[in-house]
Amino acid sequence: MQNTKTNVKERSTSSNQEEIILPLENPTEPEKLKLGFVKKIEMFIGRLSTKNNFWNKICSLIWLPFAFSSGLFMTKDENVAILPFRRFNKNWYNAMAGAILLGNSEIAGGTYVFKKTNGLYRVVCKKLEYKFLRPCIGPAIYKMTPREDIENLISLGKEFNIDLDMTIYQLMFAPNEKQRRVGKCTVTFHATPITAKKRKS
Repeated sequence: MQNTKTNVKERSTSSNQEEIILPLENPTEPEKLKLGFVKKIEMFIGRLSTKNNFWNKICSLIWLPFAFSSGLFMTKDENVAILPFRRFNKNWYNAMAGAILLGNSEIAGGTYVFKKTNGLYRVVCKKLEYKFLRPCIGPAIYKMTPREDIENLISLGKEFNIDLDMTIYQLMFAPNEKQRRVGKCTVTFHATPITAKKRKS
């Protein structure tokens, strides 16, 4: 009997055939109960971490210690993240370390995609290209622009790839001083619904 509620995508035609069962668009209560305990906890923590910077920081302390130490946080503008100019982020000549700028590009972009999915997707970085333009001697601002319609991709309820263009600026405090562009980044993320199930036959 054909199941019209579930989308099944065949990954191979070999004897060890792998199937990915994608989440139902409108799951019923019994179907929701089928989710494992671990996945329910993961979804709860994911949603909690996207509520505000306080819970995001608490979750980062456990699962993203690099982001917790660097102090990266998202602003009210969900496309913008700020990296503070603190001792942990500086190199020996008192500028923002290159590894810190590059590493936080992945975290800023991943946090953007994770928040867009309301914490219900697993987000993995597939490819990142960073171009250093000039030294950064102050707080850094990450401004992200998705190349695809991320809202539409999420509404499909399936796993997807998303490309982000990111521009990194040095925050200037003088009112008439323009922000200095210190880097450019292009990053690709793969997002998979937490509720997706894998099985081999």
